[in-house]
Amino acid sequence: MTLIKRVLNNKWVKWTLICFTAVLVFFIGLYISIYLGFFGKVPTATELSFIKQEEATQVLDQDEKLIGKYYIYDRQPLHFEDFPKHLIDALVATEDVRFFEHDGIDNVSLMRVFVKSILLQDKSAGGGSTITLQLAKNLYGRRNYKFFSMVINKFREAIIAKRIENIYSKKEILTMYFNTVPFSDNTYGIESAARKFFNKPAFELTKDEAATLVGSLKANNYYNPRLNPERSADRRNVVLNQMVRYGNMPQDSADYYSEKPLGLDYKSFNHDLGIAPYFRAQVKKELAAILDSIKKPNGDSYDLYRDGLIVHTTLDIGMQQMAEDAMKEHLAVLQNNFEASYGNRAPWKNNKKLIEGALKRLPLYKKYKEAGLSESQIHDSLAVKRETELFQWKGDTIQNISVLDSLQHYLKFLNTGMLSIAPKTGAIRTYVGGIDYRYFKYDHISQSERQVGSTFKPFVYTAAIENGMEPCTYFSLAEVTYSNYNGWTPSNSGGENEDEHLNYNLEMALSNSVNTIAVKVLNEVGIPKVLEQAKKMGINKALPNLPSIALGVAEINLKELTGAYASYVNNSKPVTPYAITKVTDRNGRVIAEFEPEVAEPAFKDYTRQVMLEIMQSTVNKGTASRLRTAYGLRNDIAGKTGTTQDNKDGWFVGITPNLVTVTWVGNDNQAIGFRTTGLGQGANSALPIFAKFYSKLNEDSTYNGITKSRFEAPADQVISDLDCNEEKRDGFFKRIFSSKKKKRKFKGNKD
Repeated sequence: MTLIKRVLNNKWVKWTLICFTAVLVFFIGLYISIYLGFFGKVPTATELSFIKQEEATQVLDQDEKLIGKYYIYDRQPLHFEDFPKHLIDALVATEDVRFFEHDGIDNVSLMRVFVKSILLQDKSAGGGSTITLQLAKNLYGRRNYKFFSMVINKFREAIIAKRIENIYSKKEILTMYFNTVPFSDNTYGIESAARKFFNKPAFELTKDEAATLVGSLKANNYYNPRLNPERSADRRNVVLNQMVRYGNMPQDSADYYSEKPLGLDYKSFNHDLGIAPYFRAQVKKELAAILDSIKKPNGDSYDLYRDGLIVHTTLDIGMQQMAEDAMKEHLAVLQNNFEASYGNRAPWKNNKKLIEGALKRLPLYKKYKEAGLSESQIHDSLAVKRETELFQWKGDTIQNISVLDSLQHYLKFLNTGMLSIAPKTGAIRTYVGGIDYRYFKYDHISQSERQVGSTFKPFVYTAAIENGMEPCTYFSLAEVTYSNYNGWTPSNSGGENEDEHLNYNLEMALSNSVNTIAVKVLNEVGIPKVLEQAKKMGINKALPNLPSIALGVAEINLKELTGAYASYVNNSKPVTPYAITKVTDRNGRVIAEFEPEVAEPAFKDYTRQVMLEIMQSTVNKGTASRLRTAYGLRNDIAGKTGTTQDNKDGWFVGITPNLVTVTWVGNDNQAIGFRTTGLGQGANSALPIFAKFYSKLNEDSTYNGITKSRFEAPADQVISDLDCNEEKRDGFFKRIFSSKKKKRKFKGNKD
């Protein structure tokens, strides 16, 4: 006893005990103050029992395959049964070996942290964190308290962890952890990580893939398997060895998996990347409008980015991939030919007026102008060179260029729009709004209106047949000058060498896209009836009341054009292309549902059958015959090519019994067209995208319902009415007395 008193009376021992007691009291007081909420509210047990996590809105295709997501945090929740056992084994063996024994706090690890990390400031001692502590951090984050931040956050997490353990089972804790833990590339939750890095759901992860993702949790960026594959592989092997150490895997299996490459199949759901980016952007716009009109059961508004909605769409992800591949294969070659055709006379290099006009439309130019800079100052600012990533078909590149250089680079690119729909409903199956969403945000399906060229001619012929014109009515190829329209003289691509004494029936005229006859048919039926017919077929825009409408001078949206053409294989009914079928909340409750719009027949079934037969002739022996000759397609296909004045726009409409596809190709700057008709005509610029797309469909038996479908046999009356010579020549006396070029007063109002 005397010895004890003597020791306690020693001033060094006394001061040590005082300091220790003071520190202990300090930490106890700190803990109590945290518990009482002096450093910020700590969630109560009641609040923890109603944990609600922000969840990404998922966009699914028609077969419920994931297309993309809208999120602030990329998170996608699963149930415990969805986690493979080896995933759980990898996590526990690496992050918290005593997880199933402790109550949220691993006292052994915590003591190590307290002594080494806090008192001795040994940063290599480890965090000592349990899975439950990490979950607390994931759920509520950490704050900066300036002084003792680490201790305060650790105590706060310990309090939350203990409460979590009292409320939830170990399985429920693991489920919440896997659904909230942050992985590399701003990805939250194991399901999102599995789909992003390995393009598969979490339950399909192999042991080495699971080890890779679990290994990245130690340091998301340092062990990012995409950015740092070697480090990631080393860390994966550490996880595999931990699994061996704790009896989850034999050594020979770990050795086998350690030798494997990472095998990443990276798939970003960023809107600028991945499958169908233009479609996802359009769905996002439509979804935002939908959510504005509905409320949650409690009256709150839905949040597109946080509420874990499920958006069911009509898209077919397999067809979409084929469409995108077909587009890229063709446009890469066409772009090269387009640039080569201009050579040194390229307008994006030499046309100063064109370049200056494009420059003044740039947001940066307008910003400098509003700031009061002079023209020379603006040009000097835009001439500053910097490292810039540029789109190229042969592969993106980084170059040291100015804004002006970049403008000229992008002015040259051809762009595209391609839409495929189910003609009976209008359900969108493929949606290619441009060549690359990263660099060209403008959507050529939903936003653009371009002159449609000869793709308007079927509306003229439909109106003519609907109003009693017989399919075997003949019209001369001869040019006619319409004096009521300033001496306008439409001509054919054959020019002056066209045989003016040759006459075509309607089938021959439309399948060969003869301009002079299209205008004569329009003249015969009358502009008002043609405009009325187009409106019945779903073309809602006000069209010009001019004879040139027959040649497609009207600018029409690609989506409307596609819906109109669907009428030829949908009992004469046009459709409205649509993308969203239903929206459900995170619990599967339907909050919005959509049905196809039902339209009235736009014309008689006789008219429909005649037009379908004529447009099949376009493919079999007319302007679209290269589908047969060059691409070897033997499917039942009807179609129409289109080319606008000065070769600014190329079009192709492909009609099959169960799919209608429209493709457009052109330059966004309408001052830049194809240099030659041979290069720019729809049969060369737009048709090949459809041809390549359909060739890919033919190779996949999944789509036999589309590729092997057949048009119905036409009625006997239709066959009979089309049974005539395609062409005939004027008689002897008519050839003698007819003039070389006729002048004709056009019937109808000039306005």
